[in-house]
Amino acid sequence: MASPTVAANAYASLGRMLESGGGIGAGKASEQGGGQSFGAMLKDAIGSVMDSGRKSDAQTLAMASGKSNVMDVVTAVAETDVAVSTLVSVRDRVIQSYEDIMKMPI
Repeated sequence: MASPTVAANAYASLGRMLESGGGIGAGKASEQGGGQSFGAMLKDAIGSVMDSGRKSDAQTLAMASGKSNVMDVVTAVAETDVAVSTLVSVRDRVIQSYEDIMKMPI
């Protein structure tokens, strides 16, 4: 399991990436489909993972100050774990797909 310092650095990094646009198409509709671009969907997914992490942190702090129970903290941490695991799985699949495309003959 990651240490609190690693988690804090990851949240800060994601926050900076979202604030700067992360080099991803920021919310522009795709020209052909008229829907959300891949970059916007990715930005929304990262934002939801960050929100889940913030909720988990808030529950942990509330428990430390005696304002929350252990069950709420465990639930929030489990939700964050699932969100991060899903994001990592998607990232791995995107990288694998990119590598497969790069191996294709021209």
